[in-house]
Amino acid sequence: MILFIGLMTIAPAQANSLVGTSPISGSSLVNAPSAVTITTQGVLIDGGNTVTVTDPKGLRVDDGTITVDGMSVIVGMQALKNSGIYKVSYSLLAENDAPLEGTFTFSFTAPAVISSPTAVATVSASAAPTASSGRGTSIFVLGLLFAAFFVLVFLILYARKLIRDH
Repeated sequence: MILFIGLMTIAPAQANSLVGTSPISGSSLVNAPSAVTITTQGVLIDGGNTVTVTDPKGLRVDDGTITVDGMSVIVGMQALKNSGIYKVSYSLLAENDAPLEGTFTFSFTAPAVISSPTAVATVSASAAPTASSGRGTSIFVLGLLFAAFFVLVFLILYARKLIRDH
């Protein structure tokens, strides 16, 4: 019975996963982004995260400044000058979790004349975590726990019967 109670209090493991990106993965842009934002399902730690953005020629175009804001990481961008596909590579760390690593791309079409960027204050809403497969996993784990409990009860009753018969 103690084993059952112990197993019931164990929280199901949840791996950190990607919730969204800005710019959106696979999107086509005509206005250069001033930053790239990656939002995850779990809260990120401040240290050890890497995000790099490379242009179609393979040169880095991020400015190297990484800001962690809860479940999001933001990297600043240099002015984009070349049309083509840009690649974002990331390795993000959440407490007590394996690194979340991956890449995504977006395409940018450079204007005929590039003007210098002007500072614009933006307010971004924090992305709400979306439902994931965690609910299905939790139901599955609970089902296994109940099955294990009934097997345990059966074994105890069977052992008592064997002892009583001897």
